[in-house]
Amino acid sequence: MIYLDYQATTPLAPEALDAMLPWLRDQHGNPHSPHRAGRQARAAVEVARDQIAALLPRGGRVVFTSGATEALNWAIKGTRGAIATTAIEHAAVLDTARAEAARGLTVLPVDSDGRCNADIPDGIGLVATMLVNNEIGTIQPVARMAEAAHAAGALFLCDAVQGYGRVPIPYAVDLVALSAHKIYGPKGIGALWIRDGVTLTPLLHGGDQERGRSGTLSPALCAGFGAAAAAMAARAAEDAAHIGRLWQVATDMLAGWTINGSTTDRYRGNLNVRRPGLDVARLMSDCRDVAFSAGSACASGSGRASHVLRAIGLSEAEARASIRLGWGRYTREDELQAALAQIVAAADRQ
Repeated sequence: MIYLDYQATTPLAPEALDAMLPWLRDQHGNPHSPHRAGRQARAAVEVARDQIAALLPRGGRVVFTSGATEALNWAIKGTRGAIATTAIEHAAVLDTARAEAARGLTVLPVDSDGRCNADIPDGIGLVATMLVNNEIGTIQPVARMAEAAHAAGALFLCDAVQGYGRVPIPYAVDLVALSAHKIYGPKGIGALWIRDGVTLTPLLHGGDQERGRSGTLSPALCAGFGAAAAAMAARAAEDAAHIGRLWQVATDMLAGWTINGSTTDRYRGNLNVRRPGLDVARLMSDCRDVAFSAGSACASGSGRASHVLRAIGLSEAEARASIRLGWGRYTREDELQAALAQIVAAADRQ
């Protein structure tokens, strides 16, 4: 299987696995216990917290969560006032905002590249948007939007799940949601960065282990997340160069296809393309040894065309004739070429 679905999840980095193994095999202390085993576990958690914070703005704290969905739910439900977000957000933001719609909800439009240039309306308490879109790779003007949010008296939540470690996170943000398994870390853990001075109403009640978030932390998951973040920092230039080369290979081989989203302001490990009349279900069946996507993994069973592609102006037919290809650190150039050759040949047969 040639894996080209890095937006859905990434392979586990060897560094992350190595950091996790001692806590899975030999050490079992509760990081919230005062004895030696507990203190050792706590030390591992704090090392991981510092590793993750190294890629975030200063002046805030990292709180571990069960994943980005919990982090986003907490950030949205833990704040007050009306919410503004964009039409191309992940379901974890849009569905949570809709659940809180009684507070007031404004869904901002985006242009054909997937960028939001709309004004922030008055009376908003929270503005939430992605750093990098998970379906089309567009990079949002987060710094400008955060400044506009502050000018309107609102807090700014950045969903950095796809961009953390790849695209710089502006200092103007107030809340940042992260996921370990999008950066070569383990599934089942994420984090919410909270700027100093920002207070959230707890989403989970109990032992208050994370000062606002309750629940026993897994030293293994925390260590894996931290090691993955440290590897993202250490390999940033190498990863970016590799992903850039793969982007060039892919766009050359798919020269007759149309790119969805911005061709300039985007993360180049994400390529969303369409071809008129393409039967994507048939294409995926014909290319069973290539893992790629017709959209977000979280909405793959909905039967609906991508809300992101519709929001940037594509017709229903165009949206349904689109595929998403994602690659990263462990994608080899020769396997990408082989996978794309299969995809192009299968599309030509249609």
